[in-house]
Parts: sequence; C-alpha cells; structure tokens
Amino acid sequence: MAFQLKKEPIMSNLSPSQDSIHLQVNGDAAVCPPKTNLPALLRQLGLNPRLVAVEYNGEILHRQFWDQTQMQEGDRLEIVTIVGGG
Repeated sequence: MAFQLKKEPIMSNLSPSQDSIHLQVNGDAAVCPPKTNLPALLRQLGLNPRLVAVEYNGEILHRQFWDQTQMQEGDRLEIVTIVGGG
C-alpha cells in the first residue's frame, strides 16, 4: 500500500469576532479562539491529529511541540493529510 500526502483546503467553522485569533491555514483565512493549541485546532477543523503533518510559520513542527504550541494572530499553517492509495 502506497501513501500520499494530500493538502486539504480548510476553513474554520467559527465566525470572526474580537475574541478570535485570525490565521491562514493552507492559504485560506481561518479563525480560532484565543489560547487554542495545535491539537485542538486540528480537531476543530475536523482532522485527526495522528494523520497529518504540520508546517507552522514556515517550519515543520515536530509532534512533541504540538501541545505547547498556541495559535497566535497571523500564524500561517500548512496541513497535509496522509491518504492511502495505490
């Protein structure tokens, strides 16, 4: 079984407000609540954190740092998912 990386188009379900962090995720605008860490953001976006790789502000972010990485205004994320195929 071969695996591919698939870049997902992602939009947040939250409406922007004064208490929102504005991000760019895979080139699209997104928002999240303040103090949202990376795993919580991935779940909010409907993604399984075990099946994605994340580039955070231009750097691949190792999983050991995900829990302590809180989203900040203007962050840029590129998220790719692993999909099976042949």
